[in-house]
Amino acid sequence: MATVHVELVAVERLVWSGEATIVIARTTEGELGVLPGHTPLLGELADGGTVVIRREDGDDLTVAVHGGFLSVTEDGVSILAELAELSTEIDSDRARRALDRARSASDDPEARLAELRATARLRAVGEPV
Repeated sequence: MATVHVELVAVERLVWSGEATIVIARTTEGELGVLPGHTPLLGELADGGTVVIRREDGDDLTVAVHGGFLSVTEDGVSILAELAELSTEIDSDRARRALDRARSASDDPEARLAELRATARLRAVGEPV
């Protein structure tokens, strides 16, 4: 099966690097699926979105992302996120409490960003939002 090389990098670290059969990301223009051989493009990641990487072995890697860009070139897919957390790193109870706090402070612009981050974390771990 054909694969594409993927690099997922956050500001503070390399989150994941490897071969994938598909990458699904939410951009400001909508959800985007990238298969091997995809046309080059540059997309802005939507705040509070997730990225799903189907690895070569068939397992999905789900990542909560907040801000950044997705770039597709003939060399592969680069995902450059301001914040990225693997689903295995997320504490769903903590994310739920953060979402509740953010929703109760809805007048604050920072609260809206906190709500988006918490929502992305919950989606990444498969929790309803």
